[in-house]
Amino acid sequence: MGANQGESIHFWQTPPLAGVELLSARYIDHRFAPHVHDGYVIGMIMAGAQRYRYRGAEHLAGSGTLVLINPDELHTGHKGTEDGWLYRAFYPDSGQILSLLAELELPTHNPPTFSATLYRDQDLVNGFCQLHRLLESPATALQQQTAWRELMLSLLQRHAAVPDSGKPGKEHRAVSLAKELLHAQLAAPPSLEALAAAVNLSPFHFARVFRRATGMPPHTWL
Repeated sequence: MGANQGESIHFWQTPPLAGVELLSARYIDHRFAPHVHDGYVIGMIMAGAQRYRYRGAEHLAGSGTLVLINPDELHTGHKGTEDGWLYRAFYPDSGQILSLLAELELPTHNPPTFSATLYRDQDLVNGFCQLHRLLESPATALQQQTAWRELMLSLLQRHAAVPDSGKPGKEHRAVSLAKELLHAQLAAPPSLEALAAAVNLSPFHFARVFRRATGMPPHTWL
């Protein structure tokens, strides 16, 4: 990281992902006092390193690591190197996560929890970083919502012990109708949620059914 760069913090939300806050930041001397979040933290260290205390232990998150923190769990934060750390993060509220589980027809009586806080999971780090940048771009809601669900399913299954919901079915009529709708709206494709509602499936289930039938997500089929 360039030594002449100062701290920067950018929080925002994007309409296609209701219930998810996003952060892009560079911290140098900022220190976070002990605090909690109402929802989850899914963070990626892009450069540098962050030190933080969580669950009674000190952690050092270096470049390329995935940082996961559960709702209402106390933690701190400060620089782990002289230049601080470059950071991107998602802050989904618990309702957003429970709605994803409901779409998969999985139990929603207890929110999932991450057993650890630091992971070297390069596939997920790369995927979430790409999605974070995608949410800053003029990409379609269809692409953004599909990528979010696919990544969250991988994250929850790998690191929160969420079970596999089983293979999607072969709803041929739903896929055929979705193709017709996409073809008719090439200039302004519907969102994943709108497309799924039109074929009477949940967004998560529809995305998996469509990929199984065509070998690609709906936004790529366009």
